[in-house]
Amino acid sequence: MEAAPLIEMREISKRFGGVQALQDVNIDLYEGEILGIVGHNGAGKSTLIKILSGACSADTGRIHIKGRKVEIRNPKDSKALGIETIYQHLALADNMNVPANVFLGREIKSRLGILDDRSMEIETKRMLERLKIKIESLKVRVHKLSGGQRQCIAISRTIYFNAKVLIMDEPTAALGLEETNRVHELMKQLKQEGVAIILISHDLHDIFKLSDRIVVLKNGVLVGIKKTNETTKDEVLAMIILGQQGVSPKMGN
Repeated sequence: MEAAPLIEMREISKRFGGVQALQDVNIDLYEGEILGIVGHNGAGKSTLIKILSGACSADTGRIHIKGRKVEIRNPKDSKALGIETIYQHLALADNMNVPANVFLGREIKSRLGILDDRSMEIETKRMLERLKIKIESLKVRVHKLSGGQRQCIAISRTIYFNAKVLIMDEPTAALGLEETNRVHELMKQLKQEGVAIILISHDLHDIFKLSDRIVVLKNGVLVGIKKTNETTKDEVLAMIILGQQGVSPKMGN
């Protein structure tokens, strides 16, 4: 990892009515790093990524990208900074084909303002080949594709538009073993290309398999950040359950 973080989130706080969703959270993200974020429901994981993706604003705190303070007021601001988010529901248009989904909202048009389907198909094919994603026909409507293929289309869409940071929310939920492995391989490939990935998952096996570091949140508070190769699942589980480091939960026999 490089000495300077790609993204710095400092003293991030957010309240929804009487609920303190985040309180003075500090997180760094480096180029070519997969950062796992874990915690029970209500821990603050979703709120944190929504702030980075522009879906909501922090009440207090600041965000720096490559040392420069930035303002992320909406998803457009986030995308302009090279931050792309893939939510669990994927936001794909089921009744449209693969190229139409890759370019959804950012279509290629001719000088006359007409959709350039041919160019979008050529660019989509090139992107899928680069990422080693196999789809029999680009003309198929995406609702007929497997869950793993749909996830890969969502990922390829972000990479085509030069994402430097990819936020992934439960990317392998409801996928079979083979498709999960394919998504994992794609994430590792993007990491090799220098893309920074924030991975949110309830699956500690996935987190330990993919992440370089693990962030643990509980009730909106940062419990700790661990290098994956310097911790254990039991230690991280204790942090998730007890909200503190250096102790083990009492497990039944």
